[in-house]
Amino acid sequence: MSQELRRQEPLPSSAGSTAPPDIALSEDDRAALRRAINALEGPSYVARLSALAGRPIELLGQALPQVASDMISKATQAALTRALRYALLTIPKEGRDPESRVHKALAVLSGAMGGALGISAVLMELPISTTIMLRSIARIAQSEGEDLEDPETALACLQVFALGGRTGSDNLHETGYFAVRAAMAKSVSRALQQVAGRGVVDDSASAIVRLLAQIGSRFGLVVSQKVAAQAVPVVGAIGGAAVNVTFVDHFQTLARGHFIVRRLERTYGKGTIRREYERIRAEAACS
Repeated sequence: MSQELRRQEPLPSSAGSTAPPDIALSEDDRAALRRAINALEGPSYVARLSALAGRPIELLGQALPQVASDMISKATQAALTRALRYALLTIPKEGRDPESRVHKALAVLSGAMGGALGISAVLMELPISTTIMLRSIARIAQSEGEDLEDPETALACLQVFALGGRTGSDNLHETGYFAVRAAMAKSVSRALQQVAGRGVVDDSASAIVRLLAQIGSRFGLVVSQKVAAQAVPVVGAIGGAAVNVTFVDHFQTLARGHFIVRRLERTYGKGTIRREYERIRAEAACS
């Protein structure tokens, strides 16, 4: 996909500077941040499937043979590349309705068709469902005030796919929202620098390729869990459609939380929101 470069903001630096005093969040914004935390630090995909099935299925990600996992890993990066190229071009620049239910229905239909025909079909339909999901994520971003013509927004939309790649047993201090963002920060920075040099978002650029690989490795974990879920009898009993609905809803929920945080960062500053986020998160852990 090629996208005109609208603006390139300098990355914040804390070296040799003192953080400004925090600005108090309004009641509405603090409530929005709490909703974002619930979305971003909530149950993993496997945990949500476990609740749906009525029993723990924590080992779901290990249920596939290695050859299948390798195939999924390659397919997810290809799917993300295709999605980056096409999805944002189909978003109307006006309007702020995220159309979550429409996109969910389309993605679920696509996933159900693939799930009914086995893993080969799943890998074939993955670019389609991923593109539909990215379009949904972009509309959610737009509803939270993001500029879809800004290359940084395109990369922020892609980052949502990396946010889902954890299991219920992961250490939240290592896989929490800001930890994942920090892990991708250097790749995102280099990708934006390359965009600035070319004036377009080019999915063949080396920095973009590396970022897509990093995101794809985490997204691939969730795709593997989804494919395995459709093959596990206890999960299969609840129906492939339910597995697909949970899959799409999981990423829409993450997207809403992600772009609420970004909206608040634009208003109050990244440092203020990060500190308030961690404070609220710690309070919730102690309660």
